Amino acid sequence: MSRRMLYTLIVIMAFVMGGLILVQFNSLKQASDIKEEQFEAWAKRAIDMVIMKLEANETNLAQQVVNYHTLNDPPPRLQNSFITLPGGSSVSLTYSLQNMFGSYREELQFSVKEDKKDEGDNPTRGESEEEQAGFIQLTAQNIMRRRAMEARIATTAIAIEKQKIQSRPIEERIDSTVLVNLLKDAFQECRIDLDYNIAVKSFQLGKEKTILVDPDYNPGVRKSIVANLFPNDINDRQPNYLYVDFPKRSGYLIKQTGIMVIPSIILTSLLIAIFVYTILIILRQKKLSLIKNDFINNMTHELKTPIATISLASQMLEDTGVSNTPSTIAHVAKVISQESKRLGFQVEKVLQMAVFNEGKLKLKFRELHLNEIVNKVYTNFEIRVKSKNGVLSADLSASMDEINGDEVHITNVIFNLLDNALKYSKEEPQIKLATATKKDFVVISVKDNGIGIAKDHQNQIFERFFRVPTGNVHDVKGFGLGLSYVKKIVDAHNGKIKVESILNKGTKFSLYFPINTIKHGTKS
Repeated sequence: MSRRMLYTLIVIMAFVMGGLILVQFNSLKQASDIKEEQFEAWAKRAIDMVIMKLEANETNLAQQVVNYHTLNDPPPRLQNSFITLPGGSSVSLTYSLQNMFGSYREELQFSVKEDKKDEGDNPTRGESEEEQAGFIQLTAQNIMRRRAMEARIATTAIAIEKQKIQSRPIEERIDSTVLVNLLKDAFQECRIDLDYNIAVKSFQLGKEKTILVDPDYNPGVRKSIVANLFPNDINDRQPNYLYVDFPKRSGYLIKQTGIMVIPSIILTSLLIAIFVYTILIILRQKKLSLIKNDFINNMTHELKTPIATISLASQMLEDTGVSNTPSTIAHVAKVISQESKRLGFQVEKVLQMAVFNEGKLKLKFRELHLNEIVNKVYTNFEIRVKSKNGVLSADLSASMDEINGDEVHITNVIFNLLDNALKYSKEEPQIKLATATKKDFVVISVKDNGIGIAKDHQNQIFERFFRVPTGNVHDVKGFGLGLSYVKKIVDAHNGKIKVESILNKGTKFSLYFPINTIKHGTKS
């Protein structure tokens, strides 16, 4: 996959991921907005109930005032008089009401005539039954009209009293105890179990005046629920408002929507983590692919050189034109032997890393003295350093050097470090090999005066196939497997490795192997 294709794929995946996350958060926001609207609707409903009860209380108060004055005024007088007139009867009905609102008086008069028949001396009332029925009907109508008039007078009286109450200042119309109790009952009825703070404010003539406020009322940037007090006043609506603030409103809404929010956040987080991990894997595989390509090219060159040398030496032996003197044959045989060893060493490195990668490497642990192993390596490697006019010094000062380890692999590790120190040193190598005891560890250090390692690459040198970039100069050969092998062997011995390096001044590798605790006890 080309670099351009890889970056295009990453951009498309990031765009799709961003779109999915945006849609998810939009859905969560809509769900949160719906919950908030529902909460506000229920809260406003409860507050409206409280305002209706406050208005009803004022109506009841006006009714009680009217009833009080009515009971303390003289009761209405109803007078009925029947006067007998010649030839008939006269009826008079009078009703009067006197109270604080004024007086009302109503009077009704009518007469009934008597007709006598010619037959007999006893008087008769020919139309008396009809006249009596009319009298009863008229009386009932007057009673109904009187009651309607009483109702109109009472309604007018209550309206006048309500207007008097409504004309009072808002602080005289609101009782804090009553308001708090009404709000408490209303919120319980609407199933709102949440702490709240209230305030009553008036804006007469455009000036804000606080009538009633809770000590903890401080909404800040929160949005309080506002309702107009006494919106049904007979006169114009007054700018008096009730403010209700819920300090824990946000947490309450999050808790209400938690069933939807928490799984969505978890799934979105997992999706982002998978996306990032996938991108890292792709980039790592791309990098590994490039490193492997460099490794194959380098390995081909490294293997091709000794093969070509061996092939050339074989041709010299086969060529009859070349004098096959004993010295010539010995020289050619030595070249073939050296190149064969070199070829076998390179193949062995590759095989070792293959075994490591498959996890099939088996170490043979036993008690070892590192000073003895380091001394053997020093003796064998000193000749190679001197061949380049260099100096290899040894300081084996570890007082306790017993460890449990594999002698072969530890020897190979020290050889690898010395080989790198020699390859990357300047014209006259100055290499120091030392051992020391530090707390629970025996430390083997290899220090050189070579080209050093840049700080940016010091964390990468233990990766497989990695080689410090040197531009177009390839004067140092290798596969990039040596330090990876060293790291794996040290880790297999429960040890650690440290690097100290300065460009153009040299590098120091320190290997820490744990001391044999069975023989020396636990140090820490």
